[in-house]
Amino acid sequence: MPASETPELALARRGFRDGTSAAANLALLDGVDDELIGAIAAVPSPDTALAALVRIADSWGTERLLAALREDAELQDRLLRILGTSDALGGFLARHPEHVEQLGADRLAREPLTLDRMREQLGRADDADALRISYRRKLLHVTARDLSGLSSFEEVSAELADLAVATLGAALDLAREEVPNADTVRLAIIAMGKTGGAELNYVSDVDVVFVHEPMGDADPDTALRAATRLASRTMALCSDHTGEGTIWEVDANLRPEGKNGPLSRTLSSHLAYYERWASTWEFQALLKARYAAGDEDLAEAYLEATGPMVWQASTRKDFVPDVRAMRKRVIDTIPAHHRDRQLKLGPGGLRDVEFAVQLLQLVHGRGDETLRSATTLVALRSLIAGGYVGREDGATMERAYVFLRRLEHRIQLFRLQRNHVVPDDPEDLRRLGRSMGFVHNAGETLEKEWQAHKRVVRRLHEKLFFQPLLEAVTSLPTEGLRLTTAAAEDRLLALGFNDPKGALAHIKALTSGVARRSTVQRSLLPAMLQWFAEAPSPDAGLLAFRKISEGLGESPWYLRKLRDEGEGAHQLAVVLGSSRYVTDLILRAPDSVALFGDDEALVPRPLERLTKEMEAAAQRHDDAKAAIKAIRRIRRRELSRIGIGDVLDFHEVTTAIRALSDVTEATLAGALAAAVKGVEAERGPLPTRMAIVLMGRLGGRESGYGSDADVMFVHEPLDGADDGEASSAATAVATSLRTMLSAAGDDPPLEVDAELRPDGRNGPLVRSFAAYRSYYEKYSAVWEAQALLRARAAVGDAGLCERFTELIDPLRWPDGGIDETQVREIRRIKGRVESERLPRGANPNTHLKLGRGGLADVEWTVQLLQMRHAHEIPGLRTTSTLEALTAASQAGLLSDEDARDLEVAWRLVTRIRNAVVLMRSKPADSMVEQSDDRAGVASLLGYGVDDSERMVDDYLRATRHARSVVERVFWE
Repeated sequence: MPASETPELALARRGFRDGTSAAANLALLDGVDDELIGAIAAVPSPDTALAALVRIADSWGTERLLAALREDAELQDRLLRILGTSDALGGFLARHPEHVEQLGADRLAREPLTLDRMREQLGRADDADALRISYRRKLLHVTARDLSGLSSFEEVSAELADLAVATLGAALDLAREEVPNADTVRLAIIAMGKTGGAELNYVSDVDVVFVHEPMGDADPDTALRAATRLASRTMALCSDHTGEGTIWEVDANLRPEGKNGPLSRTLSSHLAYYERWASTWEFQALLKARYAAGDEDLAEAYLEATGPMVWQASTRKDFVPDVRAMRKRVIDTIPAHHRDRQLKLGPGGLRDVEFAVQLLQLVHGRGDETLRSATTLVALRSLIAGGYVGREDGATMERAYVFLRRLEHRIQLFRLQRNHVVPDDPEDLRRLGRSMGFVHNAGETLEKEWQAHKRVVRRLHEKLFFQPLLEAVTSLPTEGLRLTTAAAEDRLLALGFNDPKGALAHIKALTSGVARRSTVQRSLLPAMLQWFAEAPSPDAGLLAFRKISEGLGESPWYLRKLRDEGEGAHQLAVVLGSSRYVTDLILRAPDSVALFGDDEALVPRPLERLTKEMEAAAQRHDDAKAAIKAIRRIRRRELSRIGIGDVLDFHEVTTAIRALSDVTEATLAGALAAAVKGVEAERGPLPTRMAIVLMGRLGGRESGYGSDADVMFVHEPLDGADDGEASSAATAVATSLRTMLSAAGDDPPLEVDAELRPDGRNGPLVRSFAAYRSYYEKYSAVWEAQALLRARAAVGDAGLCERFTELIDPLRWPDGGIDETQVREIRRIKGRVESERLPRGANPNTHLKLGRGGLADVEWTVQLLQMRHAHEIPGLRTTSTLEALTAASQAGLLSDEDARDLEVAWRLVTRIRNAVVLMRSKPADSMVEQSDDRAGVASLLGYGVDDSERMVDDYLRATRHARSVVERVFWE
C-alpha cells in the first residue's frame, strides 16, 4: 500500500465498493491477513462476503472461524464463494455457524446426494423449524458444489428438484402426525413443472397435484376431508414463515379447475376431468408430472393413466387456439416496466426455449417415444437425435438455455427470492457478472452476453419450428435432420395449417433450387411461416406469398425488401394471412408490396392530391377507356394503401371510411373528366355543365370497403344550348362513366348507383338543375328530404355544385323543422323497413345494418334530430353521422351517455362490416356465424383469433344499449 494511501482507499482499489465499511469490518475480524483479504476481494461481492464473515464470527467466534479458514483451503474457497454470491445463505450461516464445517474438504460430498439419501436426512426433522434448517443445510451443499464447479447446471437443477421432492415428503410425514383421520386415506403428491422435470431453480414455486383414494372401507367424504387437510398442512409446512423463514410456496393451481377446484381428487375424478374438460395447456403441464411423495403405487397409477393423454393432445381440434392462448397468457403476465429485463417470460427468454421444446414434443412425441422426457435439455437432445431439430441449431439453443438458467440461478441466490428480472443497477450487474465468471467490466460484459443470447433464442425459437420444414422439402438438409414428410405435415397441422400437404408444396416451390430468390426465401421463410401460423388463415397467406413471389420473380427491390426489411416482411405475412380483399388487390398488382415497411407510405392520401392525380390521368389519355383504366389503377393502389393500413391497425375507423370515400370521390372526378372527353370526341364540345351529387355513405364520407357509389347526376345547359341535346349529351356522359367504372378488368370495378334520384330507377338518369328544382318544389316527399341529409354536391362544375347545395338545404333543414305529421311519416317508414326489409330468417339481434341497435337505428335517430333541429343548431347541418351526433349531444338533445352509446354501436358495427369485407372480400349483412370467419373478424378488430366470443359479446352489448336509446329518442 502506498504511504499516502489510506486503508479505505486501498480496499476500494482492491474491489470493495465501500472502503470505509470494509475497513471497519476487517477491524472486527482481528487476525485477517492480506492473503485472506485478497481471497475475499476476488468473490462476486466482496462487501457482502466480508459483512457475512463478521456476522458468522460474532455468533461462532472470530478465532474459530479464522482457524477453520486457515486450516482448510477448500472450506475457505467454498465459504467465500457462497458469502460473496448469496447474502441470504450468509444470514443462514450466521444463525447456524456449525454448518460452516460442512463445507470442509472431507465433509462436502463430491457427488450430488441421491434422492433416497435426501429423503432420509430431511425425514429426521420433527417440526417446521427443523425442516427449514435441514432444507437450508442441503441447499448450502448444492450451492457449494455449484459455485465451486463440482456440479454442472443440469446436476444442480436436478438436485434442487430432488431436494424439493424430499422436502415435500418430509412435510407430508409431519402433516400425518397432526391431521385427524390421516389413516383413512392414501394420498400421493405429483410433482409438476420444473420440479417434475428435475430442473428446478434455487427459488421457485413448487407445482404439485394431489390425488387420493379412501383407505380400505373408509367413508369417501371422511377420506376427502382428511386428504384436503393433509394437503393443506403439507403446503403450509413448506410455505409458512417461522423463526427460520420459509422454504418456498407450494402451488397446487395446476390441478383440475385450478384454484376453484378441490385441492385433492380421487384418481377417477382426475381422469373424468381430463377426458371431458381439460384444455391443451393442462396436458402440456402433465408432460412434466412425476411422483414426489406419499403413496407411490397411487402416484404410478395416476401417471400411467394420464400419460397417454399427453401424447394425444396435438390431435385435439382446439390444439392451435390453446397453444396461441398459452403464449398470449405468458406475454400478458409480464409487467410493462419489466418486459425488456424479463429473463424468463420476455422475448428471447427461458419460456421461448421451453415452449418451443414442449410444443415439438407434443407434436412429434405421439409417434416417437424417445421424445417423452420431462426435462427440457434431455428433450431437446432427443429432438436433435431424432432429426426433428438440426444439430447446429439444437446445440446453439442448448448453450443459450444453459446460460440463461445459470443467470437465473445467480439472480435468485443473492436473496433467495423468486426473481426473473435482470437488474439494471450497475453494482448488481457487476456482482452478477463476476458470479458468472466475467472478470473485466463484468457488468457490461454480462449485459452484452445476455442480449446476444436473447437474440439467439428468439431467432432459434422461430427456426426450431419452421426451419426443418424447409429442409424437409429441399435438397440441402441440415446434417442429421431426418424430418419425414409425415412428421412435417404433423407439425404444420399442429401449427394451424389446414392443408399441410399443400403448404409443403408451397414451401418446396419457394425454396428449391440454387437461384438467389430461393436462397433469400430459405433464410426468410422460418419467420414468415411463424407469422402465417399466427394469422387467421395460414394456408391462404402462404399460397398468396408464393403467387406474389413467383410474380415478382427476381425483382431486386422485392428480394431486398424481404431480406433487409424485417418489419415489411412481417406486415406482408400478417396482411396475406388476414385479408382476402387486400390480398386480391396485391395479386392484381404485386408492386403494392413496396408499401410494406414504410409507415409514411401507408398514410391515406388527401382528397385534393388524389383528385389532381386522377384528373391528370384522364387528361393524359385521348382515349376514354385508356383514361379510365389509368384512373382505376390509381384507385386500386389507394385501396391497397388503405386496406393494408387498416389490417395493420394503423387507422382509426373514421380515418379508413373517410379515406375510402375520398378515393371514390376522386375516382368519380377523374372518370367524369374522362367520360366528358370521350363524349366530346364523338359529339363535339359538351353543350352543358355537369355535376355529381354524392349520396348515402359516400355523401357522408362514411364509405366502407363494400360500398357502391350512390350518386345523382345533374346538368345545366350552357347559354343558348338546346335542352334536348344537352340532356342527351349529359346522359351519354353519365352512362359512359358508369359503364367504364363497372366493367370487368384487372382492377376492381366501382358500381355507380343512381337509384336515389327522383323517381328512382323509373326516372331519367340525369336531370337538369331546373328539373330538380321543379321536382323538389312540387313532389318531394319527406323520405327524399331525409335522403338529402347526406347529399354532397362535390364533383364536377363548382358553380353548379354550389347552386345545387343552395337548392336542397331548405328541404333537408327546413325553417322551424319538420312537423309532427312528417315525424310520424318518418317513423312509419322506419317501421316498414324493420318489418319488410329485414331478410327472411335473419336474426334482428345480429343484422349489422337493419338489426336492433345497428347502423340504420343509429342513423335514423340522428337524422330525425337533424330534420327537427338543424334550423336552429348549425352543428347539425352536416352529412356526417358522427359530427351530427356530437352536435346533438353538445346542444343537449341527447345526454352524454346516450350519445356515447349510439357512437360506440355505430363505430363497432362499421368496423365489423369493414372487417368482414377485408377478411373474405365480400360483404355480409349479418354478424358472421362460422367460427373461422368470426376468428378472422376478431383478429382484424384487435381481439385475437381466439377471442371471437368476446367480440360478439361486445357487439351484442353495444347494440343493446344503442337500441335502448333509439326506443326512447326515435320512437319516444
